[in-house]
Amino acid sequence: MSEPVARPLSVGFVLLRRFTMLPFAAFVDCLRLAADEGDRSRQLRCHWVFMTSAGQDAMSSCGAAVTPCTAFRDPREFDYIVTIGGVQDEHDEVDDTAIAYLRRAAQANVPLVGICTGVFALIQAGVMGGRRCCVSWYHHGDLTRRFPDIEPVADRLFIDDGTRLTCAGGTAAADLAAYLVERHLGKAWAMKSLHIMLVDEARGGDHPQPQPVIFDKVEDRVVRRAIGIIEQHMGEAISVDELAHRVGTSRRNIERRFREVLGVGPQKFARDLRLRYGLWLLHYTARSITDIGERCGFSDTAHFSRHFRDAFGETPSAVRKSATGRDAARVDPFFLHIESRPGRE
Repeated sequence: MSEPVARPLSVGFVLLRRFTMLPFAAFVDCLRLAADEGDRSRQLRCHWVFMTSAGQDAMSSCGAAVTPCTAFRDPREFDYIVTIGGVQDEHDEVDDTAIAYLRRAAQANVPLVGICTGVFALIQAGVMGGRRCCVSWYHHGDLTRRFPDIEPVADRLFIDDGTRLTCAGGTAAADLAAYLVERHLGKAWAMKSLHIMLVDEARGGDHPQPQPVIFDKVEDRVVRRAIGIIEQHMGEAISVDELAHRVGTSRRNIERRFREVLGVGPQKFARDLRLRYGLWLLHYTARSITDIGERCGFSDTAHFSRHFRDAFGETPSAVRKSATGRDAARVDPFFLHIESRPGRE
């Protein structure tokens, strides 16, 4: 006989117009796989309901529809209300029914979860006052522009702030779902879900978001592959020899290609990128300068400060002080740009 099943973890999904499919699927599939033994998808240990303002089908940003959906139910039926946001267009009409429902859930002390741009709806509902707010680096600029009184956090995957949980979206939704499954059902059920989803282990909420970088028409495949490897090693100074080995070429060839495409060698490029990441962290996080230096791959604070001052003309401490002002020059939160002008090592 199978073991008795305790009260299931109950989740109500609020699917907003043009919601993003990936975080929704990652979250609900983690629940589905934890809900039952094997892969039979019975809602035993977890229970979930898809809801829209009038019970209509929910249309995602990629054009796929989720059905069946129900109209909003009593929020007290659920352990969590999970709001999945969608494409941000300020010309779209606000779903007033959904906003009112989120307020009602907050008044009933039901924990609210904002995933991807679902956090925008929580802010519009007025339930994020005094709360930390996790958002993807990609939507950081949108949020700060539309809601200047909200201080977003874009250097981690999700934040558990008691009755408010916010998540950057994407695959991080699976990490947050596993976190909640472990809390209610135990670690074994959370790991079962992740392993079936081919995820080795759950990332914690404080796991850093990958920070992107773009360039003007970087077409060289070797350089592109090398850039990808450098991005994956922001916390360490990867050697040129190791970089060349990982790409499958010689040190001489990779140095030549970097100089032809970007005007600098790979070592200076990687250091500049790590410094730009440090600049971003100084502006948009409360991490200490020592911690930022370590996260950017510098051996100690003095080493980080020296290179930082050489690159930007100010010490990290001076930048941190100026970054606290509302009118301070803001670092572009979307991309870590590298100077396009050729330079010397």
